[in-house]
Formats: sequence, structure tokens, C-alpha cells
Amino acid sequence: MRTTRQGKNTALPRPGENTATDEGVLAQLAALQHMSVNELKIKWEALLGTTAPNNARAFLELRISHRIQELTYGGLSRDTRRTLELLADEVEGKVARKNMAADPRNPMPGTRLIREWEETEHTVTVLGDGYDWQGRKYRSLSAVAKAITGVNWNGFRFFRLDKRLGHHRGSEP
Repeated sequence: MRTTRQGKNTALPRPGENTATDEGVLAQLAALQHMSVNELKIKWEALLGTTAPNNARAFLELRISHRIQELTYGGLSRDTRRTLELLADEVEGKVARKNMAADPRNPMPGTRLIREWEETEHTVTVLGDGYDWQGRKYRSLSAVAKAITGVNWNGFRFFRLDKRLGHHRGSEP
């Protein structure tokens, strides 16, 4: 669902839908390049409602550019923001909400996943905080799959884990 402007029921435009809107945004973005750092800081306060955190021109331009586009075209959806917050919590090791980001496809710790790849059987043991393959600990099944195959894989797909039941469904894709 598209975000709507506050108090209105009209959907926000998408880039490329309205030439006049796009040209207005591009003009604002181009104008940033000609502003002094002090002018950028004033623009920051007007758009973000806080004092600019530093004097780094590139940072100020980038964040202000993002905010201009966000105000015109809309920001991230609530679901996307929530997912990013949960992932950030998980990366930072915040225990309070860490389990909320856990994937329901993850098998219980102690489960052994067996996958044949290029005529070799690979056994991965599920740990409470990662996976063990050949005595080496990995943070994700995707990392294990890459170690086995040498290419990027979705770990759940590689190990054929059922989305609902969290069990092994077979070998080769």
C-alpha cells in the first residue's frame, strides 16, 4: 500500500509519473550542490527538525537529498521500517526483540541438516547462535551454503527447509 500525504487520501506520486514533480525534485537536489555548509545546515533543520550532526558536506547533501525525495515520493513502508529495526537489533545483539526477527524456518538447535553437493554429503549442525559445518561456526545457512558451493545461495533454499515446518525436504535443487 502506498503512503499518503498527511490528512489527504491521495496517493503520493512515484518517480517518473509526473514530469513537473520530478523536475522540481531534481532542481532542489541540484541546488544543494551550490549551497554552503552553513546553508545546508539550515536546510537540514528545516527538513529534519533537528540540528545537523556535523559539517561533512557530503553527508549533509546525501541525507537532505533523501529527505527531499522522501517528502515528495514517500518513505519506507511500516513493514519495511519494522523489519530493518528488527535486523538492526539482531546485529547489535539486543536480546529484548532478537527473537522477533528469528526466521520460523530455522530448525531447533541440535538438528542436523544433511545435503549432498557434487557427490559429497555435507552435515550441518544447528546451534543456538549459528551453524556448525566441518568444525567451523557460521552465522547463517547462506554462509554455509556459500562455503560448500563457492557461490551465493539462499541457505534455506539450499538446504530445502520447508517454510512452515522447518524440516529437510530433500537434496539437490
